[in-house]
Order: sequence, then C-alpha cells, then structure tokens
Amino acid sequence: MNAAFEALAHPTRRDILALLKGGGRTAGDLAAAVGVSRPTMSAHFAKLKAAGLIAAGPRGAAIVYTLN
Repeated sequence: MNAAFEALAHPTRRDILALLKGGGRTAGDLAAAVGVSRPTMSAHFAKLKAAGLIAAGPRGAAIVYTLN
C-alpha cells in the first residue's frame, strides 16, 4: 500500500495516470504530454509499475503503457 501512496505523491505521476485513462500510450507520447525527458519518465514508470498501477507491453517496435 505504501508503494501506491508514494507513486501517487508526485504530480507528474498523477498526470501520467490521468493521461492513461484515455487508453494506452507510448513513453514518447507521455513524455511530450507532461513535458519531461524520457530518462525522467523511466523513473516515473518504475515507481508506477512497482506500485502495480501501470503495465507495459510491446506494440510493434514501441512499448505501450496502460493502466492496471
């Protein structure tokens, strides 16, 4: 439970979750939408995945993130 609260504590991660409510998106799409670099997004994705809030799966050559 603490992992979920820690993940939700950061406003960028809350923005990512809000964007994913509309459906799966790639890391590049999400990075552009929230205005941060891809390396920074990786850290946010790691926190969200560790909390069980998002999932990642391949779609062609891209990885698509979805809500869990």
